[in-house]
Amino acid sequence: MPGPGYDSSADAQKLIDAALRAAKADGRMVLLDFGANWCGNCKAADKVFAQPQTASLLGASYHLVKVDIGGNSSANSALLRKYSPSGGTYKMPVLVVVSPSGTVRTDTHVTGNPALTSDGLGSFLRQWAS
Repeated sequence: MPGPGYDSSADAQKLIDAALRAAKADGRMVLLDFGANWCGNCKAADKVFAQPQTASLLGASYHLVKVDIGGNSSANSALLRKYSPSGGTYKMPVLVVVSPSGTVRTDTHVTGNPALTSDGLGSFLRQWAS
C-alpha cells in the first residue's frame, strides 16, 4: 500500500493500469485518491488510511492508487477529469472507486467526501467494496 503523501514523479497512468490488471485478477476494487501534499484534508485522510483497522479494510478490498494533482502535472489533471468528468472546482481529496472492469462506481466529487475519520472512511470503503 502506498505510504502517506503523493508522489509527484510517479507515472499515475501506469499505476492505475497496474491496479486495474491486479483488480481483474483478484476481484478487488481500485480506489483512486486524487490529492496534494499541501492539502490538509488529504493529510487527514492519509492518517485514517494508515490506521490498522482502515488499512486492513483497504488491503482486503482495494488496490489504492494515489495521484498528485497539487503540482503542475497536466497528465494527472487529465486523469482526474477522465475518472471524475463532472468538472467544476474539485474539493480534495477526490476519491473514485473503479471496478475491475474499469467502470467508475462512485466519485466523491459528485457525492461529497465521507467524514475523514475511521468511521466515515470505513463505512465508505465497506459500501463500495463489492
